[in-house]
Amino acid sequence: MENQKINNDFAFSKKNYILIIAGVLITVLGYVLMIGGGSDNPNEFSYELFSVTRIYIAPILILAGLGVVGWGIMKKSTN
Repeated sequence: MENQKINNDFAFSKKNYILIIAGVLITVLGYVLMIGGGSDNPNEFSYELFSVTRIYIAPILILAGLGVVGWGIMKKSTN
């Protein structure tokens, strides 16, 4: 039992974890940009709901963040 070698190899390297965390942060930023746009008064309509940020930029950031997370998972680690 004393001569057993302990294997400390991890599935991901430091670069993989950095890419995954960056992708999660980009995705969260996209969701934060999508928040809001409603009116305080339910009888009033707010056109801010259809702003360029909520319709185009936020979904692109969410998809890009998910792509970075996927890239971070699939990237071959060089230990």
